[in-house]
Amino acid sequence: MKKIRYSALNLVPIREGSNEREAIDEMIELAQSLEKMSYERYWIAEHHNAPNLVSSATAILIQHTLANTNHLRVGSGGIMLPNHAPLVVAEQFGTLHQIYGDRIDIGLGRAPGTDMSTASALRRDKHDGVFQFPEEVKQLIQYMGPDTKQGYVKAIPAIGSEIPVYVLGSSTDSAHLAAREGLPYVFAGHFAPQQMKEAIAIYRELFEPSEYLDETYVMVGLNVILADTHDEALHLATTLSQMFTGITRGRMQKLQPPVKDLNNVMSPQEIAMSDARIQQSLVGDKAAVKQQIKDFVNYYGEIDEIMGVSYIYDKEKQVQSYQYFKEVLDELNAENA
Repeated sequence: MKKIRYSALNLVPIREGSNEREAIDEMIELAQSLEKMSYERYWIAEHHNAPNLVSSATAILIQHTLANTNHLRVGSGGIMLPNHAPLVVAEQFGTLHQIYGDRIDIGLGRAPGTDMSTASALRRDKHDGVFQFPEEVKQLIQYMGPDTKQGYVKAIPAIGSEIPVYVLGSSTDSAHLAAREGLPYVFAGHFAPQQMKEAIAIYRELFEPSEYLDETYVMVGLNVILADTHDEALHLATTLSQMFTGITRGRMQKLQPPVKDLNNVMSPQEIAMSDARIQQSLVGDKAAVKQQIKDFVNYYGEIDEIMGVSYIYDKEKQVQSYQYFKEVLDELNAENA
């Protein structure tokens, strides 16, 4: 098993009893904790019209995080490119690069990150951007490339920044693009694991080496909840279960505290659906999660990085979960060195 890097994704959720500003402050506190743990990177998502999330102005949150950390890589997980002109994205991130140097990643997605009515309000081209995604990825990369590759329109001050670009996906479509362009590929296994195996296989099979990568780079986003005991981890995971159910009900509720009995807040069918999703996550004590990672690699093949998504209501328990996750991967990496 090759060395697996560890990183984190934050959708900047609002906890029940909290507000938007407190969620942003908690985003910074978590980033600072992960920096001390030597996490590889910290990405912030883009979502719109979600009253339980504060991640609509992703580039501003990235800047705020960069300003309050010292060396942690910070990026987008992702920028939903159909919502934005590639030129504007290049200008924004090129400016961040000028201020903070080589600490920035750009993860790019083709979904709107919202409902269709809000997508219509956001998009400049009435949904054509989804179909233009491959071409716009190439445009963005060109804007950040050397001066010799620029046309009349230039993304100043992004020229020559060469900010790393990652292609995000929750289906097989983006796997083809990442492979064809020789870019690193990130699969959103934390919310859409159904096509993960097929998408990763397509990416590996069709990958063409490029000036960016000599060989494949596979990152997967997974829900990660670790605790001192397996039972405690399952208890903490009831927050994740409630979040899943809120989405299926069409209710974007704030992050809920864990509950002793899900039967009090969810139907048997909802509990069954949630349990199936939990089984595709990394949930348990350190020994259990260590085995889960081994089983994951045996099934999906070797991966380069796991980006943990941790929906835990208690902030201290969330930091502890990320600490335990790091320790598990450090142990696995040492065993396979």
